[in-house]
Amino acid sequence: MFDGSAELLLALPEHRVPLDGGNRDSQNDVFALIRFGEQTCAATIEGKVSEAFGPTVGEWYAEPSQGKRERMRQLCGLLGFDDVPPFHIRYQLVHRTASALIEAQRFKTDEAAMIVHSFSPAQMWFEDFATFASLFGAEVKPDKSSTVILKSGQRLRLGWATGNRDFLKC
Repeated sequence: MFDGSAELLLALPEHRVPLDGGNRDSQNDVFALIRFGEQTCAATIEGKVSEAFGPTVGEWYAEPSQGKRERMRQLCGLLGFDDVPPFHIRYQLVHRTASALIEAQRFKTDEAAMIVHSFSPAQMWFEDFATFASLFGAEVKPDKSSTVILKSGQRLRLGWATGNRDFLKC
């Protein structure tokens, strides 16, 4: 039984995960391997203050090249989407989550996680994250995680962690 304690096994800053269809990897702010009880988790962490999650899927996928089509096929396959995600979804959330799933497979962990670590006092962009999580049927709240089982059977945890505002002071 999980007692709530977790052990950080490994943390790698600016961790790159190769994706199909191009020469740009998904560069995660932090990749972590975490043990909790008898389980392990491969987690990608996206750090934010007030910046957006970048372009939407519609902006990124407008007039897609062959490489973008290949990449989107890989991302949809990993996430269990039958088609391209809705165009209003932020593309960064899609490929960061896929990179967590790739690393979970590579390290043979029990689950994958994509966590946004936000230092925004106003929780800017949380709605974009919540909208993305809803594609999986997940309801997310700040400082709580939600776990879903993907079509592949892989367990995915999505979470929004609020950072200590003291770290914003210079």
